[in-house]
Amino acid sequence: MLACTSFNLSVFSFHLSVYTMPLKVPAGLPALQTIIDEGNAVEVLETPTAQTLRIALLNIMPMKETTEADFIRLLATSDQEIELTLMKLETHTPKHATPEHMQRYYKGFSELRDKHFDGLIITGAPIEKIEFEEVTYWPELCEIFAWAKINVTSTLFICWAAQAGLYQKFGIQKHLLPKKMFGIFPHSIACPDHPLFAGFDSTIYVPHSRHTEIHREDVVACPQVELLSESTQSGVYIMQEKGTRDFFITGHSEYALYTLDGEYKRDVAKGLPIELPLNYYRDNNPANGPVNLWQQTARKLFGNWLKHYCRLSRNFV
Repeated sequence: MLACTSFNLSVFSFHLSVYTMPLKVPAGLPALQTIIDEGNAVEVLETPTAQTLRIALLNIMPMKETTEADFIRLLATSDQEIELTLMKLETHTPKHATPEHMQRYYKGFSELRDKHFDGLIITGAPIEKIEFEEVTYWPELCEIFAWAKINVTSTLFICWAAQAGLYQKFGIQKHLLPKKMFGIFPHSIACPDHPLFAGFDSTIYVPHSRHTEIHREDVVACPQVELLSESTQSGVYIMQEKGTRDFFITGHSEYALYTLDGEYKRDVAKGLPIELPLNYYRDNNPANGPVNLWQQTARKLFGNWLKHYCRLSRNFV
């Protein structure tokens, strides 16, 4: 095997047929109603227990509520009890979320720097074409990366955050693509016995939606990074920093079924150059709707991460 290595004013837990454990989130979070409207049974988790995993979500995607719902769906499918903390950057003001929303439901880094978490998820952001050092919140993000190394058991860097993490930690550059990588792509697993891939098929499907990429040769040339999964079409997918519980994930396993559909129709309406997302619509026809090729694998991915990489002996206060 690779070392390749609340409606109540407090809290809610969510269950679908696959939802088995409670999830605590900020009271009144609007994304909860999205989850309820999708058919989830709701039950209240009054108080986290000694077994509750503390997970932080640093959400730097523009549509905050959509991203909140995406990750709540996945985390709630795990068989782990979870307390979710929404984290925000303090050197960036979101354009698509109200100050009231951010103030009520999110905590800034200065409020969390003295806390410990079992897991941290850092999302992507639609700023791929900007050089990292030109991103206004780059210094704060780098500080969070360093903090996580000491205060977080396992971190997932998603999409642009994966590129940012690989660059900041190892100097691995991102590269502009000739056109948007857009669709659902098949991926192979280099290390089938790796705990992250427990229960996976030999080929897995993953959504990608990005304008930049990481070159495979740069990853394999880096002695601190292990390539775990990739695609002949969409390139490197999951990488792990050797000797750690930190993963860099270039795709969007968390995406809801109609996310790519919304992106495609938005760009068409704006007159932007966009192709049909590959391997997404039934018979390649938007009128037929998407085929769900990835969500079962996504549940396994996040479930395995929580079970095998976030769960440690509890020494945190």
